[in-house]
Amino acid sequence: MLVLSRKKGESIIIQDHIEVTVLAVEGDTVRIGISAPRHIDIFRQEIYASIQEANRESATPLAANVEAFMERLRNSRLKKN
Repeated sequence: MLVLSRKKGESIIIQDHIEVTVLAVEGDTVRIGISAPRHIDIFRQEIYASIQEANRESATPLAANVEAFMERLRNSRLKKN
């Protein structure tokens, strides 16, 4: 992890296309602004983690669905014989 110090109004540039600017520092809270091309998705970490979990859940077949599929497969094989 790269660690940088920036003051209010200062920025960092990431790969020529993304600019992160410190907008304000109030106590323990730092407000940042991010300028990036529209095709770049930007999420807070907790939102990104939630999206990833939802994607994993939707991609994981339910045991009941797998069992129902296997039953159909067995039945189709029996009908053919």
